[in-house]
Amino acid sequence: MTTITTADAAYLERAIGLARSAREHGNHPFGSLLVTPDGSVLEAENTVVTEADPTGHAETNVVRLAGRLDPATLAASILYTSTEPCAMCAGAIYWSGIGRVVFALSSADLTAMLPDGTGQPPLRLSSREVFARGGRPITVDGPVALAAATEVHAGFWD
Repeated sequence: MTTITTADAAYLERAIGLARSAREHGNHPFGSLLVTPDGSVLEAENTVVTEADPTGHAETNVVRLAGRLDPATLAASILYTSTEPCAMCAGAIYWSGIGRVVFALSSADLTAMLPDGTGQPPLRLSSREVFARGGRPITVDGPVALAAATEVHAGFWD
């Protein structure tokens, strides 16, 4: 695992801020951003509810925004996300060519917050497992213990 830098922590805090914004807009509390080698930032929040799109996760939304970037830029870019990418998002990240993913809250910790027997059951497949099945390496750093990553979910899933 790569050492989490001060910049990494700041970008994760911004991703959590996007998750808070998604929640305020009536969506699930997830946020993501992509930082390119030249420092450009693309941001997205979850839009599953407001766009009536089950694929509108924060990570897939930011991958869509990054779709026109060249492969070398994507390979050197870092995707920061408030919560570990689900299997669908990990697949999108893999196919996009993004080279590194940094997340705060783990999918296991998120699953532990979900009430039993309500809503859509989680797909218990870590992003590392998805990436390991691919033909190119993706650096994954996380979970990163940030209280705000848990707090943004407080009371949402009840």
